[in-house]
Amino acid sequence: MTPDTPIEISPTDVSYLLGRPGPRTCRIIDCREESEWQVCRLPEAQLVPLSRFGELAPQAFPNTQEHLIIYCHHGMRSLRAAQWLREYGFIHAQSMRGGIDAWADLVDPEMPRY
Repeated sequence: MTPDTPIEISPTDVSYLLGRPGPRTCRIIDCREESEWQVCRLPEAQLVPLSRFGELAPQAFPNTQEHLIIYCHHGMRSLRAAQWLREYGFIHAQSMRGGIDAWADLVDPEMPRY
């Protein structure tokens, strides 16, 4: 991963990263709210709601070099979160384009939707 890492990543690329054998090379962050999290979520995702991002970020994200993939419902909140993280030096923060809704369309059609 380079400093010019695109700010968005496709759901199919995220699926590929999650399905690769070996140690995980990225961390999945769900920036939706708790009620949305209860409906559906990606495997191994960590909930850090955008409404509490500034408050929780210092503890949740101690390593600026970590590859963080953030998602929400349609990709707008996660894009804001990724931009915020990049402003604070997280050059490998990415937003999953289209959010969990696109994941359901492109990767897991069985996933509950709302």
